[in-house]
Amino acid sequence: MIVNPLNIDQFDYELPDERIAKFPLLERDHSNLLVWRNGTLSHRKFYNLPEELPEGALLVFNNTKVFRARLIMHKPSGARLEVFCLEPHTPADYENAFSVKGECQWRCLVGGLKKWKEGALIIDFEMNGTPCRLEAWRGEQVGKSHIVTFRWDVDATFGEIIEHLGRIPIPPYLNRESEEIDNTRYQTVYSRIEGSVAAPTAGLHFTPRLIDELHTKGISTEEVTLHVGAGTFLPVKESDATNHTMHTEHFIVSVATLRNLSSSLGHIISVGTTSTRTIESLSALGWRVLQEGGADEERTVGQWEIYDIPAEVGGKELLTALADWMEREGKTTLSASTQIMITPHYRFRIIDGLVTNFHQPKSTLLLLISAIVGEQWRDIYGYAMANDFRFLSYGDSSLLFVPKN
Repeated sequence: MIVNPLNIDQFDYELPDERIAKFPLLERDHSNLLVWRNGTLSHRKFYNLPEELPEGALLVFNNTKVFRARLIMHKPSGARLEVFCLEPHTPADYENAFSVKGECQWRCLVGGLKKWKEGALIIDFEMNGTPCRLEAWRGEQVGKSHIVTFRWDVDATFGEIIEHLGRIPIPPYLNRESEEIDNTRYQTVYSRIEGSVAAPTAGLHFTPRLIDELHTKGISTEEVTLHVGAGTFLPVKESDATNHTMHTEHFIVSVATLRNLSSSLGHIISVGTTSTRTIESLSALGWRVLQEGGADEERTVGQWEIYDIPAEVGGKELLTALADWMEREGKTTLSASTQIMITPHYRFRIIDGLVTNFHQPKSTLLLLISAIVGEQWRDIYGYAMANDFRFLSYGDSSLLFVPKN
């Protein structure tokens, strides 16, 4: 598909460093909540969310869990390097990658790479009172990353090793080392499936009590899994944003979730941009089924693939086609990957609203926001700036409703 040029300078604004929230609030649900509905703004607290959602709404959470992806390792000479695990290579799926013992390979970023000419990086440590060693061996280069082979001499899974030795990878714009508070607060209360190197931050405001209040009001919840990659922090450097290469992320959705989404169309509120990208990617897979007879899960949903679906094809038809195909194939879960880039050119087929934080200037996330609110993103962000809202991952939140035609 030919996509119209998009000047990234139109999505710039001044974000002073002091407006970036460096630490979370003491209580998750006491953050500010800006509500945008058909051009009207209101200022609430996040614990007021149940009052702002219509009865019968379906909130969709991303249940991914941030793992301790940063390893501080040393050469035998003592030189210090950082190995940042991005995604599993061998085994390639997350569940097996975390459960394997003895050896595995990951695609990693390496800080201090010039110091690592040959040989292994090591960490000597104790686990359950036993002296142990983790080694890292540098392999082939893949873009700016490398395939790194990890080997360890203790009867433990890689998940247990990295939980013991790793550090939570907080966002680079916080300009600080991770602290004890990040181990719990840079996770959602419903995180379950390890695999992310960044939190789905829209969900950081929820508490178990608030979720219970939502259920009491008749608002239901559903879960998808998208493992957030480091590419989520990449700025758009191209003057024409459509020339930006979108990062790829892996997601998992059950057939039961597909059926629930299909029956809840018109009432779906996505919690976070990651949930949104997952949900809207399902449209492309449903269109594949209608056109090709199958979803072809091994093929990444392309950056512009969702734009090729004819306007007259609705979300219900697409979701039903995908769910029906899964059941014919005997699949209870769908495991795929997506590279979609949601811009102001896009018409949402499945979501009706979005809970999200305030994002960086010139980011793909801000482009996604503009797909919902259009040019009024400037009014929204201007209000947030004028009313002392806190920005980015540990910052405040917004609830944006997709305008009805």
